[in-house]
Amino acid sequence: MKQVEFSLSRWMDGSGPETDMVLSSRVRVARNLKGHSFSCLASNEQTAEVLGKVRSTIDDIVELKNFTFWMMEDLTELEKQALVEKHLVSPLLARESKHGALLLREDEAVSLMINEEDHLRLQVILPGLQLEEAWREADYYDSLLEKELEYAFDENYGYLTACPTNVGTGLRVSVMLHLPALIITRQINRLLGALSQVGLAIRGLYGEGSEIIGNLVQISNQVTLGHSEDEIIGNLGGMIRQVIEQEQNARQALLDKKRAQLADKAWRSLGLLKYAQVMSSQEAIQLISDLRLGYDLGLIKTINHRLLNELLVLIRPACLQLLAHRELTESERNLERPVQIKEALARYM
Repeated sequence: MKQVEFSLSRWMDGSGPETDMVLSSRVRVARNLKGHSFSCLASNEQTAEVLGKVRSTIDDIVELKNFTFWMMEDLTELEKQALVEKHLVSPLLARESKHGALLLREDEAVSLMINEEDHLRLQVILPGLQLEEAWREADYYDSLLEKELEYAFDENYGYLTACPTNVGTGLRVSVMLHLPALIITRQINRLLGALSQVGLAIRGLYGEGSEIIGNLVQISNQVTLGHSEDEIIGNLGGMIRQVIEQEQNARQALLDKKRAQLADKAWRSLGLLKYAQVMSSQEAIQLISDLRLGYDLGLIKTINHRLLNELLVLIRPACLQLLAHRELTESERNLERPVQIKEALARYM
C-alpha cells in the first residue's frame, strides 16, 4: 500500500507573481451528487454508495491517471495530519473519514476530497497570486467530472451544497499572505476590519478557527450565491492587490526607519535556525517570518522562497515525524525540528 511521504507541493516552490507577499492561491469548488443525501446527513450505506460511484467514474477518466487515490481509513493519524499541514485535505476529512477518500495529482496542486462536508470538494492550490490560473485548472477538472456525474443543481440557486454560504457557484477562493509590516506597524486590525465589511473572511494559517501566527493571513470570499465565478475571483483579486500595496508601503516605511534593526533580526533568525538545538513550532514559525521579511527587503540574500516555504511546512508536528520516520513526543519534536531545519538549509545554502 502506498504511504504518504513528505514531498514538496507545487504551491511551495516559491514561483508565481507577488511571491514576496503571497505564498499561495487556492480555489475550491463544492459539489454534490443528485439524488444522494449530503455527507453530513448520510448513513454509512449512503456514503459508501457515493464513494463507489465516484471511484468507478474517476477510474475511467484518462485525464486522472496521474492522480493517486487514498482511502482515508487506510492512512495513519500521522499521515492524515500531514496532509492537513500541507493544505491538501481539510481537518474535517482527516477527522471524519466515514468512506472519505482523497484523489491527489502527482504535483499536489490538484486534489479531490470525497465525502467531506460535501460529496466532492475539488481544490487547486498554486504558488503566488494566481487566482485566475487556479480557477482555470479547477474548472477543467470539474468539467471532466460533471460529464460523468450528475450534480445536484437548481436553476434558481445554482449548485446545492451542505453549507448555505456555498450555494450558487460552490466556489471558495483564498489567498495566503505574509503581512509582517502591517502587523508590526499595527495597521492590520483596521485593514482586517475593512475587509470583513466587504464580505471577506480573514483567518490564520490553517483556515477557519486558526489564529494568525508567523504574520500569515488567509483571506477568502464568504458568499457565493448571486455572484459568478469571474466576479468572485475578480473581487477578491482586486482586494488582495490593495492589501499588497498597503503592505509594500508599510515595508518601505519600516525599511526607511529601521533598516539596521530589520537586518539584525533577519540574520539573528537565520543564526538560530542554523544553530539552535531545541525549538518549538511556534518559535520556528516566527523565525521563518522574520527571515522571510529580511529576504524580501533585500537585507539577506543567501536563501529563497522555496526554502522558506519548505521550512514552514516541515516544522509542523506531523510532517516532522514523517521526515523522522517515527512518532515523536512534543519534547522529542522540539529536538528533531532543528535537525530537519539544518538539513533543509544545507540543501539550499
